[in-house]
Amino acid sequence: METAVEQTMTSRPDKPEPTKWKRAKKVFKGHPMAIAGLIGVTLFILTAIFAPLIAPQNPYDLAKLDILDGLLPPGSRLYDGTYSVMGTDALGRDILSGVMYGLRISLFVAFTAVLVGSSIGVLLGLLAALRGGWVETIIMRAVDLKISFPGILLALMLLAIFGTGVDKVIYALIIGAWASKARLVRAVALSEMKKEYIDAARLAGLSDFRIMTRFLLPNSISPVLVVLPMSISGAIGAEATLSFLGVGVPITEPSLGLLIANGNDYLLSGKWWISIFPGLVLVAMVLCINVVSDRLRDHSNPYLRAKD
Repeated sequence: METAVEQTMTSRPDKPEPTKWKRAKKVFKGHPMAIAGLIGVTLFILTAIFAPLIAPQNPYDLAKLDILDGLLPPGSRLYDGTYSVMGTDALGRDILSGVMYGLRISLFVAFTAVLVGSSIGVLLGLLAALRGGWVETIIMRAVDLKISFPGILLALMLLAIFGTGVDKVIYALIIGAWASKARLVRAVALSEMKKEYIDAARLAGLSDFRIMTRFLLPNSISPVLVVLPMSISGAIGAEATLSFLGVGVPITEPSLGLLIANGNDYLLSGKWWISIFPGLVLVAMVLCINVVSDRLRDHSNPYLRAKD
């Protein structure tokens, strides 16, 4: 005979679980600034992906550049008959095309460095919480040592030793990205280790690797996902700073920071567009990512989520 609780459960079917699209829609619903930021991030990513198809010019192909097109203001007509919306630099490169290709480098470096660095940090944080003892001590002292150095200073030191290049910048940013994620995941995982399901898993004879991947990882990864967009915007800013200082990406593959640096010498002579337009794009992209990150952070806060 069924109990009253069982009869209630059978007479009233459970509501279907909302899809990922509906959950994502709920996060941004009623927040126009967050929606605008999300649209902006999407447009920047699509522009970076399809830059070779939509850019008016390939700024890396020096054979197709004309020195007579150098330092033309926005809206000028080029030697080949086309128009430059954002003007040209000293080499005759179209600034709009340079910005589109620069987005590819900046976003690729930032996404790769943050994803790899965060993965390393998550793994080390889970390992520290699960094993404890000397393993936790070594990992957390390494985290303290890393956090004691300013990130940009550490990146400058590494690039001064290993040289410039896209891969070198990524390595430097990876080293700067893992520590904060390891500390965050360890704090969450330690609270999960005190729960009964972990004790039940140990009594069932599950290995530490199985417990870490099946239980601790899914229940500890949410805070990292919330701060991931903010980490990406920070990596974009760090890469732009390194490239502006001349120790980042090579001149043959200019990112937004290097494009800004190229026009730095021309600001006082009235050629403002060489630096201003890449700078505005960089600020707009970082702003859009930060707006999305703030919305995700607010939604993850139970108190703020209840007020939505």
